[in-house]
Formats: sequence, C-alpha cells, structure tokens
Amino acid sequence: MKQALKVLGLLGLCSTLAFANINDEEVIEFEKNRLGLNPNVEVLNVEVSLKKQMPLEDWYGYILNVQAQIPTSKDTSKVVDVKDIVFTNGKYVSLDLLDLKTGKSLKSLVAPTLTKEYYQEDRLIAGNHNAKDKIVIFSDPLCPFCMDYVPDVINYVNKNSDNIALYYYHFPLLRIHPAAGPLSQIMEVAKHKNIKDLELKVYEIDWDKYFDSKSTDTNKILEAFNKELKTNITLEELKKANIQKDINMGEDVMVQGTPTIFVNGKKDSTKEKYQTLGK
Repeated sequence: MKQALKVLGLLGLCSTLAFANINDEEVIEFEKNRLGLNPNVEVLNVEVSLKKQMPLEDWYGYILNVQAQIPTSKDTSKVVDVKDIVFTNGKYVSLDLLDLKTGKSLKSLVAPTLTKEYYQEDRLIAGNHNAKDKIVIFSDPLCPFCMDYVPDVINYVNKNSDNIALYYYHFPLLRIHPAAGPLSQIMEVAKHKNIKDLELKVYEIDWDKYFDSKSTDTNKILEAFNKELKTNITLEELKKANIQKDINMGEDVMVQGTPTIFVNGKKDSTKEKYQTLGK
C-alpha cells in the first residue's frame, strides 16, 4: 500500500492549481487529472470520502478514495485502493496546507472519525470495554517512540481502568523495522494464550540484545520471544496469525506512522489528550 502511495505521489506535492467555483465533482476531476499525468497510473475511480471545513476562511479539506491500477513489474499490474487529501477554497486547490508558525500540516485535521468497529473487545488491552472514553492505538513494537509511549498510555489506563477502554492494533513499519512484522504476528498468537499484560511486557523488553530491528530471521525473533515471555509458540502457529486486518484498518483511517492514537474517535496529533480522561 505504501508503495502504491509512492507511485501515486510522483506528481509533485508542492503544486497548486487555480479554479473558479470548485464543487465536489470538480475536486474529483482535479484528482483524476492530476494522477492521470503519471503514465504508470490508470485511474479507475475517485470518490469523496470526507469533506471538512478547515480553521481557515472558506477552505475545505477532502479525503478522496482513489482506485487505480499500477505496475508491479514489467508485465504485471495490480489494482490498489488508497486515500488522498486535497484542500480547496473554491478558487485554489492545494495538496497540503502548513501552519506558518508551527510548520505543521493541516492534514491531521481531516483525519476520519473512527466507527464502532474499531472498538472490538478482542482488541482491548486495558481498561473497561464498556467505558465511555475510548482510546485506540496503532503501533509498531520496535518503533523507539512507541516503546516509550505505549507503556505510558497502558499504565495511565490501568490507573483509571473503570473509566477508559484502550484498544491496540498492529501497525508494523516493515520498511523501517522488518522484524516488527514477525514480532507482531507472534504477539497476535500470544494474545490468544491469555498472557497477562502481554503488550506492556513486549514493549518493555530490550529486544536489541536478541535481534536487530531490520532482521528478517523469524526463527531468531520467535526464540527470543519464547525465552522472554516463557512461551512455546511454534512457527506453524504463526502461519495462522493475521495482522493484515489491523494494518488495513489503520490505512482506512489514514494511519501513516506510529504511534497513532485516537481519543474518542478523533485522531490526536498531540498524543497527550488521553491524560485528560478518567478524571
């Protein structure tokens, strides 16, 4: 999916185009024409997924569902479904808007709101499933920031366990940490063995003494996990572990990095709002 985004993004992210009286259909046509400039991309369909007013006069952010066919090799291709964001004020279209003072992109303000399907009880790792306040985290167990951040969130929820629900989704960044893929699969298998505080334990272990984050040696990763967690998970069991659904659910709400946290359905770019819950 990230490769598809890279192919679709070859058209230049700094350009802006001027139009008069842009409506939804014109935004869709703009996107088709923009992506169609790439000879390697055949745009099959574009639809508006979300339209949201920005904290700027007359500016709106759009999330667009794009279906396109891209090459995978010299003789083969595949159909991909990706999401893209554009902004318009009815006169101009821009592929990004940056805050002049902070330099931060306003794309985070266009993030989709989570639906109830993200609050599945089998994804609960701490707190009370019936709590009003709900947190969802997409994370990579070998992401350095995640390794510091996720335990803090878990411990906070454990201290307010009656009032907050915390749900965890695997989102390994395979290009940066290939070893996170097998480790996430092992975690998925271990979860069904009812290991207490599994995620907290995994994030607090120093995996560097066993394998490099760029390792693709599943045997070594599994051996380290079994040693640290006192389990006896086998390679055969890993074949049944499916983390792709978690990844897909992350991509559906435009998760691109880790950790990504949603508080009561809304993406929290500050990553600090969870600390206001349970009080």
